Amino acid sequence: MKLSNVYGFLKKDLQEIEDSLTNIIDAEHPILREASLQLLRAGGKRIRPVFVLLSGHFGNYEQNKEEIKTVAVALELIHMATLVHDDVVDDAALRRGKPTVKHLYGDRVAMYTGDYMLARALEVITSIKDPKIHRVLSKTLVQVVEGEISQIEDKYNLDQQLRDYLRRIKRKTALLIATSCKLGAIASGATPKQANQVYRYGYNVGMSFQIIDDILDFTASPKELGKPTGSDLIQGNITLPIFYAMNESSFYEALKSLFTHREEINEQDIKPILTLLKETDAMEQSYQLSNLYLHKSLQEMRSLPNSRAKRTLQMIASYMGKRRF
Repeated sequence: MKLSNVYGFLKKDLQEIEDSLTNIIDAEHPILREASLQLLRAGGKRIRPVFVLLSGHFGNYEQNKEEIKTVAVALELIHMATLVHDDVVDDAALRRGKPTVKHLYGDRVAMYTGDYMLARALEVITSIKDPKIHRVLSKTLVQVVEGEISQIEDKYNLDQQLRDYLRRIKRKTALLIATSCKLGAIASGATPKQANQVYRYGYNVGMSFQIIDDILDFTASPKELGKPTGSDLIQGNITLPIFYAMNESSFYEALKSLFTHREEINEQDIKPILTLLKETDAMEQSYQLSNLYLHKSLQEMRSLPNSRAKRTLQMIASYMGKRRF
């Protein structure tokens, strides 16, 4: 079953959000407009708007629908901005199997495109007067940027701990998903307790989501990934499977040797590393940690009122736990 079928009842609202995204990024400058549309056309699961909408059902969804959808649009624009910036930092030519804005237009246009989307997101969110929403969002943005800097600093660095990785993916992925849940709840008028519960749900789901992504970077095919297998490793990013595999001395030494030629690493260079990785139990350990976060996310949902939205959030968590692509 496709993930989109799980939240099929949101189809109409999600289409309105998609239409709003198209209208909002319609810049006057032709290059900026085309670069923005290029990223939008690349698609994506729009999972952050989904979390906003579902969390909005814990308050008065119909009465506050427009504000909830406004939050969803802003969060997706912020996510898209981070993707453009990531592709520049990682020198990525492909995303979801399609050329990146960086590849088509160069670094400068890509960076300004990301900045433009972020500016549009902030412009959109100003239509909401609730100061709590602005405080939560601004705090999240600060931490997301700090996470991006940490990822750059930690590239090719074998002298880091598991907690460094967890802090990094918290800022890279989990916080924006958690914030999507919390802001959807706040915009709907849900109670502070419920807003905090869905925030913790989103945080744990986001941690699991990124861990699964990091596993799939090694186990999925280039066709499934839309980029070469092991791209994170080629770029010098130490993800969870690598952390666990480094406990094996032979793997650690091979990786250390690979990173001595960091400027020249390509797909062929990492094949021996991928072979060694498969000989460890790193993937199994990574799935175990992912499942731990998923279990925590489901625990957060237990005391929330029973509803279609609650069941859907539980199903999304379960679906992500079983994701093998």
